[in-house]
Amino acid sequence: MAAPLNTLSRRTFQAALLATPLATRAASGKPVLLGIDGEFGLRNSTSAQAIELGVRVAVDQINARGGVLDGRPLLVVTRDHRSIPARGIQNIAEFAEMPELVALFGGRFSPVVIEQLPALKASKVPFLAVWSAADAIVDNGSTPNYAFRLSLRDSLAMPFMMDVARKRGVERIGLLLTNTAWGRSNLAAVRAYEADHTTPRVVGTAWYNWQEQTLVDKFKRLVDLGAQTVLLVANDDEAATLVREVAALPAEGRVPMLSHWGITGGRFFREAGPGLKDIDFSVIQTFSFFNAPKAELATFLATAKSHGIARIEDIESPVGTAHAYDMTHILAKAIDLAKSTDRPAVRDALEQVRLHQGLVRRYAPPFSPTRHEALGPAQLLMARYRADGVLVPADD
Repeated sequence: MAAPLNTLSRRTFQAALLATPLATRAASGKPVLLGIDGEFGLRNSTSAQAIELGVRVAVDQINARGGVLDGRPLLVVTRDHRSIPARGIQNIAEFAEMPELVALFGGRFSPVVIEQLPALKASKVPFLAVWSAADAIVDNGSTPNYAFRLSLRDSLAMPFMMDVARKRGVERIGLLLTNTAWGRSNLAAVRAYEADHTTPRVVGTAWYNWQEQTLVDKFKRLVDLGAQTVLLVANDDEAATLVREVAALPAEGRVPMLSHWGITGGRFFREAGPGLKDIDFSVIQTFSFFNAPKAELATFLATAKSHGIARIEDIESPVGTAHAYDMTHILAKAIDLAKSTDRPAVRDALEQVRLHQGLVRRYAPPFSPTRHEALGPAQLLMARYRADGVLVPADD
């Protein structure tokens, strides 16, 4: 028989407390809990681990300065939903029962988060989206809105990639989309773009389901329809399958691909194999450690060394780490502004933080009562994989 939620919460709290270094516990009283709900157990996934790295580096820095609320340490608690919405919903219930949990960081998969929204609304736990990009996560119709995003948004991503295609001289584009809420969110963004632009023209849309074993026929159909570039919305597994298949095609059939960033949340480069070098493949990002401000980067790396990061090339899924790092520092400022761990008070305070100089940008302010999106078009860039698998800003 399963233990009741309050028993699970006490066990989680006690185990996490015992795992905390004595020096941190000695700083003051009760820890303030930060939750991370992500796809930790998903094969080949690196996104949840990247988010956890960013949170933990920031937590180390905050605790070294004395924590929050006049000396209380921050403590990280994680849950694994394995990209399964039902698990994610159960995790929300467990997090909501944890004493002193002030906020919850979400993982990569928008479809999971969208299914979690009713539970998040009922729990009144501030939800911090540091990867998932579907517009509906923040545009959820709730008042007050407990969702805050420091991440990409589909209605920014798709117009940016369509503009990149246009600047590269592409007149006809094909869409290859995942048959999920995330894929549909991206299609809506393209349709909105088409209303104001005549090029590039979408010549066809192909849909695929998660874990499909082959995508090349869908790709070839778009090329046969005249697509000069394929705009891909995929995660790492399916994208790697597609790259291997496209690399085996004759050169004239390998049209360029512009990819949404789900591929960077796993070991795409390794799974795609050597054929990736034979394809013109680029991926949207909001941030690159290679472009980070020097002072903030040095501060990050000085602490990240204790987490096994000696250089920026060691960071897998870099946007997840940078977003989570900045969001944790913003959250700490909100907790101090709220002067409490009361969740509604922290939610309100997130709208009132005035300034934070982060890795990704200078936030002035990060959020407001009418804007729960911390990033905008100015942060967007395209990136490519180097021969060693490191993601670097594209030069076009």
